[in-house]
This record gives sequence, structure tokens and C-alpha cells, in this order.
Amino acid sequence: MTGTDNAGNWVRSWGASPQAAHDGLGSLNDHPPLADVTLRQVVRVSGGGRRVRIRFTNEFGTAPFTIGAARVGLAAPDGGVRPGSERVLTFSGASAATVPAGTPLLSDPVDLPLPALAKLSISVYLPGRVETCTCHDPVLDTGWTIPGDAVASPTLPENAEVLPVRALISAVELLPDAPAKAIVVLGDSRTDGAGSTPDTNRSWPELLAERLAERGEGTGYVSNQGISGNRMLNNGIGVAAAARFDRDVLATPGLGHVVLSVGGNDLAISFAPQDGDGPLADFLKVFPGAPVTTDDVIAGYRQLIARAHDHGVRVYATTIAPYEGAEVYTSEGESARQAVNEWIRTSGAFDAVLDFDAVWRDPARPSRIREDFHSGDHLHGNDAGYRALADSIDLSLFG
Repeated sequence: MTGTDNAGNWVRSWGASPQAAHDGLGSLNDHPPLADVTLRQVVRVSGGGRRVRIRFTNEFGTAPFTIGAARVGLAAPDGGVRPGSERVLTFSGASAATVPAGTPLLSDPVDLPLPALAKLSISVYLPGRVETCTCHDPVLDTGWTIPGDAVASPTLPENAEVLPVRALISAVELLPDAPAKAIVVLGDSRTDGAGSTPDTNRSWPELLAERLAERGEGTGYVSNQGISGNRMLNNGIGVAAAARFDRDVLATPGLGHVVLSVGGNDLAISFAPQDGDGPLADFLKVFPGAPVTTDDVIAGYRQLIARAHDHGVRVYATTIAPYEGAEVYTSEGESARQAVNEWIRTSGAFDAVLDFDAVWRDPARPSRIREDFHSGDHLHGNDAGYRALADSIDLSLFG
């Protein structure tokens, strides 16, 4: 069972799942409203292509916002744009556009050859106020706000300020030079890259893209749809994975493979200590919904598998890595994690299993992540940990 070869058709080469600002980690809370500013953001595509279009997003907006001007180009160091690579974006032939509340907006395609792993600079001028910012929180690639219309500036002006979220963009799509398929990874903070070094592209999906690019075949297109704090069955930080599956996964141009790396937060939150005060109690308040069982999580996986198979794509799963030492850890949660992992490994429900638990667990204490693989919180990976996950993946699964 495979997706359709995509020669001559669009394929997604970069993605970030949209969130409402108030459903993120709060990174935008103290930031001034976006009004009469240029946003300059840098993304690294996975696979390459000859034409590009940008998907802007107002999917969680409460009112329309206006794009006054927009450009793309190959990113240069320190927020610059490589001379000669600049391209003006249009929308149905116009240089400006209004993005209705609740919707995305695709730019018109522009010719811009991009090699695999190229860094793309996206600049958009917002002449009016964005009432509610659709974003991705947090962002591990530095972006900036610049007062006024600075989309044509080849360098980053001195009055630029850091933008703490990925704002108003959700995908970069390319026309590939050869048949290609997109791999979509649906996950939580461990997929999002939490704990990795910012501005180095060290999440495991990005490192997987590097390995695929080195192989040089048309499967190096990876869309990271991780949301930090996300769960499969209940909303909280971001819309639940089961609810956003159609938008973030099945609607992906060129979809060929799905990797499910979600469910750990469902179990950890459901079995976390529920009494007492302090930071943990405050943290748990952002996760509404009744606790779930292992059977609930397994049923959720089965639903996602069926929906993906109906679209003719392969579905892989990662086992849930350990987290003893994190505040949310309990022995009951650990038992639930082990039970779900046993089902993932042995049920035959998935087309393949990526055993991340086996990669990260400490042989001397399997309920913990190896000390050299976590970022200090016993929950998220560091650069070496994410590299180990990416290196463990059999690339022939994406042949």
C-alpha cells in the first residue's frame, strides 16, 4: 500500500502545525500586537524542487488579516536574503491579499530552484492589526518582526526584534524534479524538537530528512507536525492529534507515509499525580478532558491507521520513550506505557514500528532515558538523543 508518485505535482517539504496563540506555551503573551510590521522567518525545506508556494494560515484567527506584500528568497546569515534569489509572492495575481478568519491561503507559485535542505527566507508585511495570531509555539528557528514594510530589505534592519513563535505560515510546498512522496510525522514535543539546540535543525524529523537527502532519492520530503504538549485524544496544548489528523496529515500534498509518534502525553497526563498544589498542579490545568486508559489510546491508534489506509498510505508508529524523572511520572503511568508499547510492537496493526523506546531507554533502568540522551528534564531529547532516534530508522521503509 503506497501513496501516488508525485512527479509534476506539489509535495510538502516543510510544515508546522497551526495553533491558536492561547493554546500554545504562552510565548506570544507579552509580545506587542502584530500591526504595521514585517515578519521575517526562516525555514529549512527537506526535499528540493524548482517551484515554490507558501501556505499562510489564519485558521485560528478571529478576524481577517491583510498581507500587504510578501517575498521569499534563499536565506543568508543573520536574517539576510541571498541577492538574486528574491521572488515577489502574489495571490491570484495580486500583490496583496486578505486572509479570512478560519482559513489558510496559498500563494501563487514562483520559480525558485531549491536544493534539498535549503534555508528559505519568508517575509510578509502586515499593514493592519492581526487580532488573533495563528502560530506554532515554540519555534526553534529564530524569526523577527521589523517595523513597517521591510519585505524587500536584503539584510535584517537594526530595529528588528525576535519573534517568539512561528507566525501565520504553516507549510512550504514544492514542485519536485522527480517522483516524490511526503512523510508526515504526527507527534508531540519530542517530535517538535523540544530540548534540541535552536537554529541547528536537530529535531529527529529534520535529522531523518538529512539522511534521506544524503540517499538522494525522492522520499526526502518530511513534514514535522509535532506540537509540544499535544495529545492524541483530548485538546489542550493544540488541537488533539485525532482531531487535526485530516488537516495536518491527510490533506498533505504528495502524502506517501505517516509516522505516528503521539500518545505518550495522553498516558502521562492521565496517570500524573492529581492532588496537591505547585507547578505540576498548575501545569495540569491546561490539559482538560477525562483521563484515558490504555484501551482508549489503542483505539485511537486504530482510528488513525484506518483513516490513513483509506488514503492509500503506509502508517508507522514509534514506541513511547521513557520519562521517569519527569514531574508527571508515576509507576501507574509507566505500566500503561509498557502495555501500549507491547501492543505497538506485537499487534501487527502498523505497517512498521520504529522502536524509539529501545533506542532511548537506560539498560540499567528501562523506565528512564539514558543520561547522555536527554536534555536535563528526563523527558525530552538533546541533540545526541534525537540523532540516535533518526539514525535508528530503516530508510528502506521510505523506498
